[in-house]
Amino acid sequence: MASETNKTEESLAEGTLLSHLVELRSRLLKVAAAIVAVFIVLLPFARQIFALVSQPLREVLPGNQMIATAVASPLLTPFKLTFFVALFIAMPVVLYQTWAFVAPGLYKKEKRFAVPLLASSILLFYAGIAFAYFVVFPLMFGFFTAVAPDGVEVMTDIASYLDFISMIVLAFGIAFEVPVATVLVVWTGLTTPAKLAKARPYVFLLAFVMGMFLTPPDIISQTLLAVPVYLLYELGILMSRFFVPDREGSKLPEK
Repeated sequence: MASETNKTEESLAEGTLLSHLVELRSRLLKVAAAIVAVFIVLLPFARQIFALVSQPLREVLPGNQMIATAVASPLLTPFKLTFFVALFIAMPVVLYQTWAFVAPGLYKKEKRFAVPLLASSILLFYAGIAFAYFVVFPLMFGFFTAVAPDGVEVMTDIASYLDFISMIVLAFGIAFEVPVATVLVVWTGLTTPAKLAKARPYVFLLAFVMGMFLTPPDIISQTLLAVPVYLLYELGILMSRFFVPDREGSKLPEK
């Protein structure tokens, strides 16, 4: 009897695992389809997209011109940039499919809590990208060209530029998710808003350390990342007090 029970449990576990794998495959295919669809729509405008993205640097370069040192760069660089832009535009689909995959295992109260959190994560990600493009890039590129030694003409390669801004944009997009990460940490019960408030000096220092690793080695870009991260940490404390109630003595809601 015991062996039959064990076999039944193993069969159920195997069936559950298989169904989860099928569901995960379906979600990943939908994510890939969304990214490819956006990429195909944007591809005819690849040159215009590169001109728009490179504008903050070209405005401070001599003659507003960049260079291409590799033979295939004029073709491949706008192509790669268009793919990255398609990925960023399709990010709501990526996050929604992630949410749809984990939602069946959540309680009703947790689902109501996760919906505004998901919307906030999308808005904050785009806010980080916009902050990098409209604030960080003009100040950073202006500083770089201003400190160039005499006799050095700054001429940036388009492929190097793409690699550089991809890192910066991704860093700011992720950094602006600090409020969401803060709420999640409180929601899991690992800490409380009061404890997070006491850790402010350490977070302030950590924000500058993170800025040192994620941005170029200049004080302007490091500060422009560290200060928003700290302010967003404060926002995360406020959001955690609003979204996450005191769980002491509370019972888990029914699914």
